[in-house]
Amino acid sequence: MSYRYARTDDFHAGTVRQHTDTYQLVQWWSETIEYTRTARQTRHDPDEDYRLVLPVSGEMVLRQDERELRLAPGTGSLLTFSTPFELSQDASARAFILSIPAQEVNGRLNRSSPLAVRLGLGSGLGRVVGDMLAVLHEERATLTSSAFDAVAERLVELVCLLVVGDDRPTPSGRLPEVETVVRRYVREHVADPRLNGATVARSLGWSLRQVQLALQHAGTTPSELIREERLRLVKDRLRTPAYRHMTITDLAHASGFSSSSALSTAFRRRFGVCPRDMRRAGFPPDGDTCGS
Repeated sequence: MSYRYARTDDFHAGTVRQHTDTYQLVQWWSETIEYTRTARQTRHDPDEDYRLVLPVSGEMVLRQDERELRLAPGTGSLLTFSTPFELSQDASARAFILSIPAQEVNGRLNRSSPLAVRLGLGSGLGRVVGDMLAVLHEERATLTSSAFDAVAERLVELVCLLVVGDDRPTPSGRLPEVETVVRRYVREHVADPRLNGATVARSLGWSLRQVQLALQHAGTTPSELIREERLRLVKDRLRTPAYRHMTITDLAHASGFSSSSALSTAFRRRFGVCPRDMRRAGFPPDGDTCGS
């Protein structure tokens, strides 16, 4: 990015940064400044990841895709660095910015195109997101990297629910309610290899079409949701010492996958690494291979 200061001879600012290999949370404050990311910078320094921006005090103005958003406490924005933007703030502004890998948002929303959206954080689910982010910052000295990532992942999940509007009534009637129940059921039974859209619908007493419509409203399908939850279950277990004794094959079968190769293929496509490599990132190497 480029920077433009109101006063270059006497500028004051500060940041507090916490990060892992996956997420980064920064709280910052500064005197009046404008940040700019140009088309040339997006070409020469590609960055597809998202930033969740939450003002704590003061006002910020975001300009992107010919839109202008005024952000103050109680609002926020999920913006992408893959397209040019301008972000300016006044001298009293203080804010959080959470860096989120693009696949963590696009995978949940079943999309590959850039996304930029304003979020209401004054009440309901939005307020929960804002409070969680503040607490994540406050507890930074007490959290392990795994715990930090776990909280950040839950935050991203809630942000994605905000993006699709699942915290507000919609003309679709009960579809958001159906989706919430379906997601909860899938998460609780995701290790069952027989789980699919039909078994979910039958167990909950709804038609398969109703389940499909509810998930379609959220931008996904039964099979995509089940695969996503299974991959997240494996990811959590790869980083948990209690499952260190299990081979990748054991983890695959215990998480609903038909084989270790099916798991490895889906896992690499979703997270960019094979299960073995993710395990080694948090534990000493062993004899596992990507498909064993």
